[in-house]
Amino acid sequence: MRVHLEERVAIAAPPEAVFEAVADWEGQSDWVALTRVTADGGPHRVGERLVAETRLAGIGFSDPMEVTRFEPPSRIDVRHLGRVVRGTGTFLVSPAPGGAWFVWAEDVALPLGLAGQLGFVVVGPAFRLLLRRSLRRLARRVESRPHLRRRPTDVECGPEAP
Repeated sequence: MRVHLEERVAIAAPPEAVFEAVADWEGQSDWVALTRVTADGGPHRVGERLVAETRLAGIGFSDPMEVTRFEPPSRIDVRHLGRVVRGTGTFLVSPAPGGAWFVWAEDVALPLGLAGQLGFVVVGPAFRLLLRRSLRRLARRVESRPHLRRRPTDVECGPEAP
């Protein structure tokens, strides 16, 4: 069985700043709940490899991924290659009034057949909650960086604006 998970958050920062924060794989460790991310290094690109290690109370799993689409400042697609998580993930950044929208979407195959489907009934709502909290943490993180926030222009504020 495949499931689609999707959450989005408004972030009061330019899309480029949001994309930069999302594409900082190791930096995701600071805002993605219960997860430590490592990447193979080098420039971001199609074919780049990363691993997300998710743990709770000493129990967890490794989620190796490969970047399959990299289009700054709007989209990153990954393919999940692990035993537990198989499928695709997409990060979308789009302009919004006062900043950007960030969407995290996953299309994954549940492991373990019927047991996995039943297990997802229990863990699915908790996963969605953790994902929403992670996205709010990302928003606070990006919005707290003054050098990344959007500055008003003369057109928005008039020529007498500082």
